[in-house]
Amino acid sequence: QVNLVESGGGLVQAGGSLRLSCAASRRILSSNAMGWFRQAPGKEREFVAALRWTTPTTNYADSVKGRFTISRDNAKNTVYLQMNSLKPEDTAVYYCARGRSPDTAPNEYFDWGQGTQVTVSS
Repeated sequence: QVNLVESGGGLVQAGGSLRLSCAASRRILSSNAMGWFRQAPGKEREFVAALRWTTPTTNYADSVKGRFTISRDNAKNTVYLQMNSLKPEDTAVYYCARGRSPDTAPNEYFDWGQGTQVTVSS
């Protein structure tokens, strides 16, 4: 098991940017994928973005394509989510997760962080 700790959330106005970080407690395996999900109050957890740990493969939800960018620092075992042009509907708790592939389904991931709150005001 790998412990994941998110940071970087906060309150931002619509149109603004935030950068989330997710630090892993130990080395991420080359066969792993890392993903970002979010959950708004009263809604199910939804996929945001994911990548394979050692290849250029990325996957994005349609709702964030062109605005969000997922990236990684292999040496730091850290994955990032750069969020630009934020909208009020992006407001949610954001979670990072470790899985086997950059899948959109939450049940394909086996380690989860505690989440970081992102609030976008209009």
